[in-house]
Amino acid sequence: MSRIIAANPPITPRAISQKPVTAHFSRALDTGERGSMQGMARALREQRDRLTWEYGYDKVPPALARKYAYCEILGPRGPIAWDRLILGFVLFAPRTTYPQHSHSEIEESYISVSGAWSENNAAVYAPGSLILNRPGDEHRITIGDQEPCLLAYAWAGPADKLSDPKMKFTAGRRQV
Repeated sequence: MSRIIAANPPITPRAISQKPVTAHFSRALDTGERGSMQGMARALREQRDRLTWEYGYDKVPPALARKYAYCEILGPRGPIAWDRLILGFVLFAPRTTYPQHSHSEIEESYISVSGAWSENNAAVYAPGSLILNRPGDEHRITIGDQEPCLLAYAWAGPADKLSDPKMKFTAGRRQV
């Protein structure tokens, strides 16, 4: 982060984009502002009208397209361009399962801003929880029944992998 701040990369405005799941964004911020990540939730509320929500794939299953989207802040496609790190947010509607997948040569971490979620059905994580997935680790995200879930994420890896971060979905375990 120090190197990024010292480089003072330019901020390139992007076209604002909403997705169906962003109907849950205000509720996610409301619950986030009452929890351990309240500072991040408040900062996001101030910028909510400047965010570009997207899917990251050419073909998104219709059920998943209604239940998830992400917003890259820093990275190869973000308003703050950087090639070795991606920082952003991912929003999930209640009762969503993001399919089992892995990332080649990309280390991925999440910190929960709001909502309850589980990774690989190992535990239920609350706001402030941090999860790290090493390159190639298979993981699936399941969201609780009542509230949307907002996660901050970081991806680190080689520039060529971050510029085109293909995911390997695990056959037979796709759920939405």
